[in-house]
Amino acid sequence: MTHILSATLLGPLLAAAAILALPARAARAIRWVSVAGALVPLAGSLLLLARYDPRAGGFQFLETVPLIPEIGLAFRLGVDGIAVPLVFLTAIIHLTSLFVSWSLAEREKEFFLFIALLVTGVYGVFVSLDLFVFFLFYELAVLPMYVLIGIWGSSMEIEGRGPFAALFPKIGVGRKEYGAMKLTLYLLAGSAFILVGIFLLWVEGGRTFDYATLAAERLGVGVQRSAFLLFYVGFGVLAGIWPFHTWSPDGHAAAPAAGSMMHAGVLMKLGAYGVLRLGFGLLPAAGAELAWLVGGIAVVNIVYGALAAGRQTDIKYLIAYSSVSHMGIVMLGMAALNEPGLSGSVYQMVAHGVMTALFFALVNLVYGISHVRDMTAMGGYAARMPGIATFFVLAGLSSLGLPGLAGFTAELLVFLGAWTSSHAWWLIPALIGAFVTALYVLRAVRTIFLGPLEPARSSGLRDARGAEWVGFAILGGALVLLGVWPRLLLRPLNAGVGELLMRLGG
Repeated sequence: MTHILSATLLGPLLAAAAILALPARAARAIRWVSVAGALVPLAGSLLLLARYDPRAGGFQFLETVPLIPEIGLAFRLGVDGIAVPLVFLTAIIHLTSLFVSWSLAEREKEFFLFIALLVTGVYGVFVSLDLFVFFLFYELAVLPMYVLIGIWGSSMEIEGRGPFAALFPKIGVGRKEYGAMKLTLYLLAGSAFILVGIFLLWVEGGRTFDYATLAAERLGVGVQRSAFLLFYVGFGVLAGIWPFHTWSPDGHAAAPAAGSMMHAGVLMKLGAYGVLRLGFGLLPAAGAELAWLVGGIAVVNIVYGALAAGRQTDIKYLIAYSSVSHMGIVMLGMAALNEPGLSGSVYQMVAHGVMTALFFALVNLVYGISHVRDMTAMGGYAARMPGIATFFVLAGLSSLGLPGLAGFTAELLVFLGAWTSSHAWWLIPALIGAFVTALYVLRAVRTIFLGPLEPARSSGLRDARGAEWVGFAILGGALVLLGVWPRLLLRPLNAGVGELLMRLGG
């Protein structure tokens, strides 16, 4: 049982190696090798949930392999109560993204290879306790999105608006190449901030990349403040914080189904996790001092993202701006600096990850069937897509915070944390965002699925079939399970949050 984390990493990595060795014509074998590579970390995540001891707390399942001792570099693995739920989230979305992509008929070998590499990086970020190895896995998780969007993404002509309307067709706004390049440039710029922050800690923290050693160092307030801002901006770009969020809607809209699921469901959580783990975890004095900045920008995210989503007619852009709003809730929980807020922040990462993965899986399938993304050209689809409509409503109800679903538990904890924080007014814009979310979710359900189905729109429409049902059932079941049994994640999570609060002086 001491090698659960290395097995979790090796599962998708070995699957990638096997896919690389298989001929491109072996499409069925490639798919089943990918599934095998996803089942290994899923089993590992379930073992972590079952065997993590919250009474002992701290980092458990530790593994260490020295790499370059002279500079304090080693392959260190471990998880605490905060990382365990996020490994579980990644495992669910990893597996379901494969089933949602089961009918892919274009360059399957390369597609499943890049998914395996991407998810290896994601697992690595959540289990690494060496900052340099953490950064290498972070880059491995981010860079494959460029290829996934650029090759398997979709393009849509976007009508220019505002003073820069004439530039839209010239720079290719709405095209998959534009979305892929914009995403990559933004995230690489964020990575530069992160790398500078890591080396700043290496210099000031005794020339080591070991997380535990750096956490024990008493760094000066000035150093902490500088490093915290570097991490907040660097990781915040991936988390979609305002005003560095603009890559996210274009990237979401252009990505293929699995890419959208991994992007919104997991990759954006890497940004929030980085702020929480490296920012608040290693730099508690700066975190407490600058919590007002994190919370202030978070409420802008919540309200702006919700209002922007409400203005969209393109269904993929609506879900994308909804993610910007929901990631604001994640960051607001962190800024509260209390137990319900921090627990709600991580729970929201999981709840939003599952919900938005289900949303994008459904929306990409609807677009693939109808070839329409404009909601004003839809209507009455539930008559031909009853299963898709049911799961869309389920995801929507979780998004607006219906009791009994995962979103309610997460938002309730964050709102309680905001109300009991030193900035109780944060709750007001957060509630406004929740109200607007209900409006645009219900409008989307009514516009797409309800009403009469015109004969001109019904041609070729069908419900989900085959392996597609597997992904929808797992994600929908997870939303219900996490809504009615929150203790599944809160059991380890509360232990990790308690230790973080002790470092923050709470």
